[in-house]
Amino acid sequence: MQKKLIAEFLGTFWLVFGGCGSAIFAAAFPGLGIGFLGVAFAFGLTVLTMAFAVGGVSGGHFNPAVSVGLTVAGRLPGSQLIPYVVAQVVGAIVAAAVLYLIASGKADFQLGTFAANGYGEHSPGGYSMVSALIAEIVLTLFFLIVILGSTSSRVPSGFAPIAIGLALTLIHLISIPITNTSVNPARSTGQALFVGGWALQQLWLFWVAPIVGGALGGLAWKLLGDRD
Repeated sequence: MQKKLIAEFLGTFWLVFGGCGSAIFAAAFPGLGIGFLGVAFAFGLTVLTMAFAVGGVSGGHFNPAVSVGLTVAGRLPGSQLIPYVVAQVVGAIVAAAVLYLIASGKADFQLGTFAANGYGEHSPGGYSMVSALIAEIVLTLFFLIVILGSTSSRVPSGFAPIAIGLALTLIHLISIPITNTSVNPARSTGQALFVGGWALQQLWLFWVAPIVGGALGGLAWKLLGDRD
C-alpha cells in the first residue's frame, strides 16, 4: 500500500507541477506563450507520462474524483479510497508550494490567479456558477468513462495512458475558458490554498462537481455491464 500512495503522490505532484506550471510560466509571454492549447496539452502529457511511469504501481489515478469513480465501478477497494485521496491532495499541495517558490523568485512577482479554478468574475470567460457546475460534472463523468473503458480487458492493453492523456487534453480545451479546468479536487485545492480569498470560497464547487461526475461515471460504466 505504501508504494501505491507514493506513486499517487508523485503522479499528482507531476500533474499539478506540469499542468499548472505551464499556465503560470509558459503561457505568460504574449506572442510567445503556449496559450490555452499548450496548457491543455501540458495537463494531458503529465497524466500520459506518469500513467506509463507509475500506473502499474497504483493504477495512476492522481485525482480524488477518479478514485471515487473507480470505487463506485468496483475497481478500487473502498478501504483504499481515503488513503489515495490524502496522498493525492498532499502531492498537489506540495507541487503548488514548489511552484510558488519558483514564481516568487521573479523580481516583479505578483501572485495573480496562480492557475486557480473559479467561476463568475473569476472564470476566465465570465461563466456562471451553474455553467461551471454543469461543465465540471459532465467532463469528469466522461473522463471516468474513458478511463474505465480504456483500462478494460475488452480493449488492447498498453494504450490506456494515451487515451486518458488525450481525454484530459480535450477536457482542458473545452473548459479552460469556463473554470480554468479542474475535474480534479486535489489540483484545485493546492492552488486555492496559495491564492486564498475567492479561490478558497469557491473551492467547494471543485470538490462537489468532480466527485459527483466521477461517481456518475463509475455508475454509468457499471450500467454498461463492465465486469473487469
